[in-house]
Amino acid sequence: MKGRIAMYAAGLALVAVGLRGIVLHVDAAGWALWFAGAAVLHDAVLVPAVLVAGLLTGRLPAWYRRTVRGALVVAGCVTAVALPLVLGYGRRADVPSRLPLPYGRNLAGVLSLIALAAALAVAVRLLRDRRAARGAPRHARTAEATGEATGRREEARHREGSGRREEGGE
Repeated sequence: MKGRIAMYAAGLALVAVGLRGIVLHVDAAGWALWFAGAAVLHDAVLVPAVLVAGLLTGRLPAWYRRTVRGALVVAGCVTAVALPLVLGYGRRADVPSRLPLPYGRNLAGVLSLIALAAALAVAVRLLRDRRAARGAPRHARTAEATGEATGRREEARHREGSGRREEGGE
């Protein structure tokens, strides 16, 4: 409980430092406009996009759905961070070394790698599920290899055998 109170106090102190910085160093009208714009962007763009992605992936099996949704979240975060660079905010013609890289191509490459990683994860899971459906062991340490299944069978046989002896003895 004391740790939680200490964390709350530290959080409130950081909020106070941030508010002090806004009041002393930032144009209040500009900050309010930025804050309102962020709220509108969140509510008008981000939330509907996440809901649509959820609907589109809703028919996938649970394990694949989690993988695809995770990849979409990562891709969305990467795109949100890279978008100002892709759009060239801050680029100046008189300073060619400012934003010199092909950020659009690089973003496409990173998004391709995210999609590839998700596709590989889904493919590996699909192959494992197919192998398990055919009865092949999923890995070397199966229930047979550890003796668990054999022990269960022996217990069942013992119960059946003792039950037969009791029936036969009467």
